[in-house]
Amino acid sequence: MPYLSLTEEEKKSMLGEIGVRSFDELIKDIPVSLRDPKILLSPSLSEPEVQDLISKLGRKNTTTRDALSFLGAGSYEHFIPAAAIEIVGRQEFMTAYTPYQPEASQGTLQAIYEYQSLMTELTGLDVSNASHYDGATSLAEAALVALKHTDRLKLLVARSLHPHYRETIRTYLAGTPYKVEELGFDVKGNFNREELTAKLDASVAGVIFQTPNFFGNVEDLEGISEQLHANGSLMILTANPLSLGLFKSPGEWGADIAAGEGQPLGLSMEFGGPYLGYFVTTQALMRRIPGRLAGLTEDADGKRAFCLTLQAREQHIRRERASSNICSNQALCALAACAYMTLLGKKGIREIAEINWDRANYLRQKISKLKNFEVDSGSIIFNEFRVKSKKPFARIEEKLMAQGIFPGVALELFYPELKDQFLVCATETKSKEALDRFVEALAKC
Repeated sequence: MPYLSLTEEEKKSMLGEIGVRSFDELIKDIPVSLRDPKILLSPSLSEPEVQDLISKLGRKNTTTRDALSFLGAGSYEHFIPAAAIEIVGRQEFMTAYTPYQPEASQGTLQAIYEYQSLMTELTGLDVSNASHYDGATSLAEAALVALKHTDRLKLLVARSLHPHYRETIRTYLAGTPYKVEELGFDVKGNFNREELTAKLDASVAGVIFQTPNFFGNVEDLEGISEQLHANGSLMILTANPLSLGLFKSPGEWGADIAAGEGQPLGLSMEFGGPYLGYFVTTQALMRRIPGRLAGLTEDADGKRAFCLTLQAREQHIRRERASSNICSNQALCALAACAYMTLLGKKGIREIAEINWDRANYLRQKISKLKNFEVDSGSIIFNEFRVKSKKPFARIEEKLMAQGIFPGVALELFYPELKDQFLVCATETKSKEALDRFVEALAKC
């Protein structure tokens, strides 16, 4: 962000417009204990001095540029081509997160349309909306669609689904008559099929699965869509979009809705956001889509033109008819994903997926040979996998972080029964040397 100075006159004008006499009066409701005195800048600081101070404060954050990171669990470190960064950084695209009057710009509408087209091709489904806040909210919106479309009151959710997604779905449904029941997972971390059969009844609106799931396992969903559809239930599937370059798409599995996190498609980790929620569905559910949808038509002169064909939120239509009040779309993040997918193409996305698969499997195989660690070598994985330690993970984490290595995510944070197990992720950003360094450091723990 550029440094923008203010004159005393400008400060007085702004404070006066707000209705206060000073900056101290503006922040008087913030407890003194919560104010960082290091950020209170002296009026005598010059522009380069301010930049230096802010840089020093920023360096207190440890990033994946400063450390060797094997963190994953929903936010992934990937290489982003310089061309994609340049496209997103163009001045005409640097707008608010969601354009409130997209119909005023053919360029904005075309960017949305191209993103939608790419997402339908990637997921193997018919219709994509213009995007959502993130994967969690997108999946929660999919849950609402299933409940309203079937007019039923219960959802089944695989416990191998990302814990934050499960929490968000429950938050969405709090205070409603809707219920959520979870499906357990087996020793390998795959959802329990027997439990699904036992719980599937006429009250179930839909079932939500993740593949690769939170543990990195690629689930076998053969025959699941037929089982659900015979019961009148919808199948909702979330997947790492890069994995679709290598494994079956939601459409091929027979899913009704694909919803999830688009961060791996050209968005950096950024300490948790802003991210991109994708939502793609069948034509039969098109009228249930939350958010907005851009389409292609012709103008009065017969020339190609883009337009909004659907805006099913309460700001645009009657509240009782609105499918949702979710944000219309994450425009800039969707553009980033659009640029990323376009630059890589089908072949490039498959190559990236293959490299990710290779890196994770190489690392799993190496860790399997260490005496104090156990892995499941039989499961098909993508990007990440579970590791069971014979020593307390907290001690391992402390030792490795002192060496500039983030070893992974403690699974006990989300699954109390998985004590001293952790999730390890390896993407295309990790060289063989980096993977071997990690294994060597683990071996000494």
